Amino acid sequence: MELDEIFERGIDRDWQATDPADVETLRFAIIGLGWFTRGRALPALEDSEFCEATLLVSGSKEKANRIAKESDSPARGITYDEFHDGVGADEYDAVYIVTPNALHLDYVETAAELGKAILCEKPAERSSERTERLIETAENHDVPLMVAYRMHTEPAVRRAREIIQAGLIGEPQTVRGSMSQRLLDRINDDPDQWRLNEALAGGGALFDLGVYPLNTARFLLDADPVAVCGRTKRSHDAFDEVDETATFTVEFPNDVYATCFVSHNARQESELVVTGTEGQVAIRPAFFQDQARSLHVSRGAARAEIEFDIVDQMLEEFDHFAHQVRTDGEIYADGEHGLVDMYAMEAVYESEQADGWVSLE
Repeated sequence: MELDEIFERGIDRDWQATDPADVETLRFAIIGLGWFTRGRALPALEDSEFCEATLLVSGSKEKANRIAKESDSPARGITYDEFHDGVGADEYDAVYIVTPNALHLDYVETAAELGKAILCEKPAERSSERTERLIETAENHDVPLMVAYRMHTEPAVRRAREIIQAGLIGEPQTVRGSMSQRLLDRINDDPDQWRLNEALAGGGALFDLGVYPLNTARFLLDADPVAVCGRTKRSHDAFDEVDETATFTVEFPNDVYATCFVSHNARQESELVVTGTEGQVAIRPAFFQDQARSLHVSRGAARAEIEFDIVDQMLEEFDHFAHQVRTDGEIYADGEHGLVDMYAMEAVYESEQADGWVSLE
């Protein structure tokens, strides 16, 4: 495949093989109504032709119904307890779980018992042990489980993967990835928020941001890590329970290494660069939504660049999941895929304690 052919694909959905009019709409129960649900998930579902929100689940029924009325969806609200009691189970086909990490398992267990397809935010849980239980639960009830890696359906990332797989940069040698933001300024200024609570989050910048360069490197290389080495640091009082910044290196097969930096207390920035024996492909910016993404490709003295139209990453992710569920397609990324990230991120913390590399084999 030539570079021009890949560039011409632009934001085309290479994964879509079915017209939404030819399949039944996938109805979602949305579990957790924080800012991300209100600002990202619900607007995406309102624009979707493959799926829609029909039930909103929150600790407050009043809040859930208010948000439902404010949206353009046909949804109504119920409480968490009502969800666990099976209220409204005939009104949805799938769940999207966007609660704090440590609560994912509880809702997966109920959804699985009710026979519902499951889209679970990343990271899959607060620990690998709970992620293993989450996967086992879905398998025991034979329900689809997908971990919500929205980079997998981001067109710029998919085109970069095609460039690498076509051999246009030669054999990958190294990956450089970064993602940073000032959490307390940009997302939530509350020092008591769940992202800073180790019991709820499992980890700090590593779990919340580090999973992006880690998992996207895996996706681009189509490979899993074999060892990791890393360090974390804290300089702000709000991060007394979780890491504020993490720097880590991931070893992949064939001596390919990915070096990653993530921070919850640094200027907003993100990029992902893969350098091969004959060239390089870079995505800038890489991870934050609402930004126009550019793909930079070099090979020898030749240079090429394409800027992509902005897509709604949540819409792409929801539509892909609904498409796969309704067409009995392969679920990717499944729970086992998400578990690999959990092992790798926990190994970063282990590496810091051991002051050296930690094998994942």
